[in-house]
Amino acid sequence: MATMPETFHPFGNGDAAARALADALADTLQHALATRARASLIVSGGSTPEPVYRRLSVTDLDWTRIDVVLADERWVEPGEEGSNADFICRTLLTGKAAQARFTGLKSPGARAADGLPATEARLAALHWPADCAVLGMGDDGHTLSWFPHADGLQDALSEDGPRVASITARQSVVTGMLTERITLTMRALEDLKLCALLIRGDAKRAALEKALLPGPVEDMPVRALLNHPLIDLQIFWSP
Repeated sequence: MATMPETFHPFGNGDAAARALADALADTLQHALATRARASLIVSGGSTPEPVYRRLSVTDLDWTRIDVVLADERWVEPGEEGSNADFICRTLLTGKAAQARFTGLKSPGARAADGLPATEARLAALHWPADCAVLGMGDDGHTLSWFPHADGLQDALSEDGPRVASITARQSVVTGMLTERITLTMRALEDLKLCALLIRGDAKRAALEKALLPGPVEDMPVRALLNHPLIDLQIFWSP
């Protein structure tokens, strides 16, 4: 069994983890706003971060100066099933946070690769590095849309190329039918002040312990973050 790193923060329940992470994100954003004109937050979909976003959405921040950026997206239009953009609009971009500026990843094109130039152009207009990110992890060891052995995975793990990459995942229980994805790359996570991995449940903890052991990054791409010397990945876990 792998030894948990000092950056592993266990909580008694999901509410406690959500409260701690939301407060940490708010502090990071507030500090950024005190030092420059705009701050930025990278967000992921999935049910686990919903209480974080709900809490953050009513937090007193100058949301007009905050950019909210999707970490990854299924290649579907807003309004279609599986849209992470819709999820963020329902959970985070409400209340006070409705004033934030949102940048999604979906662009015109039949496939994610077709939309990369337009999406990259939108991202290039934002301030980088971003300030903070909320990431998740699947039981298969994926994070963002960095799926094991996916087509495009090496581009997604690159620190030298664009900040966005197209992914075609191998269909599994985790991916579902929507295997065409677009995702931020490792480059987009450089120099974050707070990079948070939010996971819940014994299965996710077991997957994390496996990912902490030596092994190919292609098998469990979250290893790319866990082992990155310049990314201080803070792990928030609850049963």
